[in-house]
Amino acid sequence: MKIHKITLKLALYGLYMLALSLSANKQETTEQRDARMAWWREARFGMFVHWGLYSIPAGEWEGKKLEQSCVEWIQKYASISAAEYEEKLVPRFKPKTDFAAEWAATAKMAGCKYLVFTSKHHEGFALHDSQYTHYDAKDASGRDIFKEIVDATKAAGLKVGAYHSLIDWHHPHAYAGFGLPTVAGVTNDGRDNSIYVNYLHRQVEEILTSYGSIDVVWWDYSRPDCQGESWRAKDLMAMVRKHQPQIIMNDRLFCAPEGSHQDDHLKIWEPSHGDFTTPEQRIPDSGIAGVDWETCMTMNDTWGYNQYDHNWKSTEALIRNLIDIVSKGGNYLLNIGPQADGSIPEASIQRMHEIGKWMAVNGEAIYGTTASPYEKPDWGRYTAKADRLYAHIFDWPQNSKLSLPASERKIAKVYLLADHNEQPLKISVAPTGTTLHLPAKAPDSTASVIVIKYESI
Repeated sequence: MKIHKITLKLALYGLYMLALSLSANKQETTEQRDARMAWWREARFGMFVHWGLYSIPAGEWEGKKLEQSCVEWIQKYASISAAEYEEKLVPRFKPKTDFAAEWAATAKMAGCKYLVFTSKHHEGFALHDSQYTHYDAKDASGRDIFKEIVDATKAAGLKVGAYHSLIDWHHPHAYAGFGLPTVAGVTNDGRDNSIYVNYLHRQVEEILTSYGSIDVVWWDYSRPDCQGESWRAKDLMAMVRKHQPQIIMNDRLFCAPEGSHQDDHLKIWEPSHGDFTTPEQRIPDSGIAGVDWETCMTMNDTWGYNQYDHNWKSTEALIRNLIDIVSKGGNYLLNIGPQADGSIPEASIQRMHEIGKWMAVNGEAIYGTTASPYEKPDWGRYTAKADRLYAHIFDWPQNSKLSLPASERKIAKVYLLADHNEQPLKISVAPTGTTLHLPAKAPDSTASVIVIKYESI
């Protein structure tokens, strides 16, 4: 294995990281942070991609259907040894030629502004060309798959993010906790987790120094028993920022409270843990005040491709999720799970296309908006910009009248966002609030947007 050829390099790594930490540990001002986060806050919508060796069995091992929904965890749930997993799946890793362009085009079509893909999931198989292991896509396929994805994403005008797992079920020294497959005889005897952590850091460094700008690092996955520094998290963050000062990172290098799910990072989030927090498969009831956050969510029940999962969310539900999240000040990272060759399931393409049609008309009410200044109404949601309020109407009023809360700001104009001519709608202003007089029929049954434009202050 290549890993045995780098003993001297890894022995020197501690000194390197000490120097790196000292040089990178500089206090960032609020203005500098805001400038770095500006594109991400403007974007509001991204596409997540879960794809790796686990996409090949697609929820089935040796003729048996996986009962658990997380197909990317099949190695653990089916108790498959690292050797067997590698032997049976690596020869079958054969991505089609244009898969990366298809991913980027799908994200662009939907109106996404960034794409985050699983560069290495818990199985340990790296999509980038790594000098520290043979267990990567270049050795398996002869192609630098990471480069193909990054190049296609950038060519489409999208920001690029790399998901990187902290745990590794293949590395011989990775600690046998942290969700290692429950294979008979697998213990920590003879394992030195510090060797694995050095390997983790060096692989991340390869990604940050070999592929040009990377806009997001999406860490996964800490646990109550890791305490963050099991990964030398502060050194890792310092190294990332040293190589790419403008990069944005989530907070999953650090741990959730004991007995809780990763979502409960929300309770202990602090800026030193990362730039944003990541509620998973749920939307916080009232957002997360004062914190940058991003809900990651599947289209069906699984992250990776599962041939048995046909429980697809409707396009209406996905669009309304997007609106709900943005109305609370968050971003929406919507997942697709490509098939073994990288092809996107038709059900995902269809939904992304329909989302894109809605965004083409209504994207102004999503991109660059901030959380609603009002409580969420029964009929839909609000998003806002400095000079305007957007009313996203889910349930069109039968009497064609919509009431807005009272405001000290004077309204200059009200119109349907779908109306390119911006034909003004009639309004009635009273001390208790403003009434909008709407057309009898909604322009869009999923969500119709009304623009309330204010006069300059």
